[in-house]
Parts: sequence; C-alpha cells; structure tokens
Amino acid sequence: MADIIYTYKNEVYANITNKCDCACTFCIRSQKDAIGDATTLWHKVDPTYDEIIAAIDAFDFTGYEEFVFCGYGEPTCALDILEKTAKYVKEKYKLPIRVNTNGLGNLYHGRDIVPELAEYIDSVSISLNAANAEEYNKVTRPTFDNAYEAMLDFAEECNRMIKHTQLSIVDVLPEEDIKTCQQIADERGIHLKIRHFSN
Repeated sequence: MADIIYTYKNEVYANITNKCDCACTFCIRSQKDAIGDATTLWHKVDPTYDEIIAAIDAFDFTGYEEFVFCGYGEPTCALDILEKTAKYVKEKYKLPIRVNTNGLGNLYHGRDIVPELAEYIDSVSISLNAANAEEYNKVTRPTFDNAYEAMLDFAEECNRMIKHTQLSIVDVLPEEDIKTCQQIADERGIHLKIRHFSN
C-alpha cells in the first residue's frame, strides 16, 4: 500500500490521490516512485477517507507546524476527501493547512471551489510554471484548453479569500521568464515563490 502520510524536508504531507489533470514534463513522479521518507507514493487505488484518517491518527505530529496536501496527484481532483480531511485535521490537531495545487480545480469541477477551500485552508501554493500560456501548455500539458488563464483566475480568487496565497515557479526558467512571472504575480498582489529544482 502506498504511503498516505509522508515527510519531506521537515514537513508533513498528505498523498490523497494519484489523479491529475496535467502531465507536467518536469513532474517528479515520472522520475521516482517516492520522495522524502515515503516508500512509494503510487496508490493501486486511491485511499478512502477512513484510510486517510487512520493514517493521520497513526502519525506523530510533534514538531510539525503545518499539514500539507501534496503527493503524486492533484489534491483538488479529490475535492470531497480533501475538504473532509482538512476539516478533521483542523478540528483535531489545530494545524495550519496548505494545499499545493496546479490551480485548475475550478476547471476540473466546473464551478468555483475556492469558497469551499477557504473554510479550512490557510495557505495555497499554485504552480505558475511559465511566463505565458504557450510555454505553460508545453511544460504542463493540461487536459483543458484555457488552463493558463483559468489558473491565474483561480490564484486571484484564492488571494481574495485565503489568508496566504502564492504562485510558484522553479528556478530552471530563463531569467527573462522569471522576471515576467514576478511581474504577473506583482500585478495581482500575490507572492511569487521561486523553488530550486531538484531531481
């Protein structure tokens, strides 16, 4: 059975689904079966809510200051379980909760999911990935035609409703693209995190 809860760089993560509506060229799951202290992050079948809660309750959260939804899939593709799990963690463990997302949740579900997320989510990190739609489509390979614009709309909505919202890119982008991404974030009043790319 795949790991549901794992740690990486002193943070605790919840791997609740392997479903994803992108096929990013740089995705770490195409390079290895696990990261951090996980043995594998590939679910044969996505875990049920009860299985996720059992894994959470078996974990010692001492010393951890945040609970992050991020694994080998897009967390918002399992929205119902994401929301119920976030509610449980918030009420029982009183931890701040972050979602690392591709920002396509509204497209995937055909509605605005941000108000639902805002009930229990304290922080959202949205993968910007590129300085324009053409490059975004090349590296992210989303299943939707208007993904780039929808992702930016999602980020703006999150920034209005969720306390901590950031866009993120990796530092392998050309310097000019990084500057453009910074401008995109600044125009929207959203923090840009530049992550170091590591295999």
